[in-house]
Amino acid sequence: MKRSTLDLSIIIASFNTRDLLRECLDSVYRHTGDSSFEVICVDDDSPDGSADMVAELFPQVILVRNQQRLRYARNHNVGTRIASGRYACHLDSDTLLVSDAMSEMVRFMDEHPEVSACGPKLLNSDGSVQHCIRSFVGAEVFLLQALNWHRLFPDSPAMNRYYNADFDYSRAQRVESIGTSAYFVRRSTWESVGMFDERFGQFMVDLAYNFTLNRRGHSVWYTPCAEVVHYGSRSIGQNPEASLRDETEAFIVFNEAYGYFRQDWFSRMLVRFALKTRLHVRLLELRARADKLVAKGPVAVYERDVPPALQLRNSDTPGHAPSSYEAPADIFQ
Repeated sequence: MKRSTLDLSIIIASFNTRDLLRECLDSVYRHTGDSSFEVICVDDDSPDGSADMVAELFPQVILVRNQQRLRYARNHNVGTRIASGRYACHLDSDTLLVSDAMSEMVRFMDEHPEVSACGPKLLNSDGSVQHCIRSFVGAEVFLLQALNWHRLFPDSPAMNRYYNADFDYSRAQRVESIGTSAYFVRRSTWESVGMFDERFGQFMVDLAYNFTLNRRGHSVWYTPCAEVVHYGSRSIGQNPEASLRDETEAFIVFNEAYGYFRQDWFSRMLVRFALKTRLHVRLLELRARADKLVAKGPVAVYERDVPPALQLRNSDTPGHAPSSYEAPADIFQ
């Protein structure tokens, strides 16, 4: 068990998002002031010079350079293994802080020791609320979702149970599942329950981890005490067809590894058939659209361009972390 020396470890995994990553890091150092923290950036072998940018502009960041792509779950676990904070914040590189959200979240976790993991209010670039709450529903709801029922009948009660379209984002409350775009986890939680499941690459990591926490009696919460702008789909949107295929395979793994639905042969084949059917429908839709962004659900509105009004500039705020880190050879195990 590692001794915590800081309030917070902010873990950012990035692939080919250099400009957004720069703005994200700038906003972290510009706004985070009331908590002791470190930033750990795991560059997933990006060809766009992201790692060199971090090394040059943010020497206080603990930078890990992958020599090959490890993808989301393994990248964040790499960061977690070297984290020194009492809490870890798993932060997407396409996010932007507009206030001291990190300190507010640390304060919330300190005041609620029963909370194992928590997420803040996510905002779209236009300031509207980004819906990030999900529920664990039955097979019939996922079957309807596979058939794009939420697009045919956007007010369907069955779909609303999964997407929580009527969720009250003004009130802190326990939830079944929340996205990991800005996801806070207590050290005692990951030391007892474990880290992200590395059988998943980019998709289903959040649902699988939240499902595990629920199953083991841990509480997952949402709180509006902090707000984070999330642009969304920046890494997965670079190759949307491959992302859709990966998402489908990840759901199959989630169902069969976690026993989410009935596990008799017929039920497993039915789930596979529904997911493959949904994949083909979504691929056809993708090829017919001019906009190739991969959006998650009927209420997640993502913007392609970062509005100038929300862009930040590099500040001279001093960092709170050591300037370099030599990753041990076994960290990628």
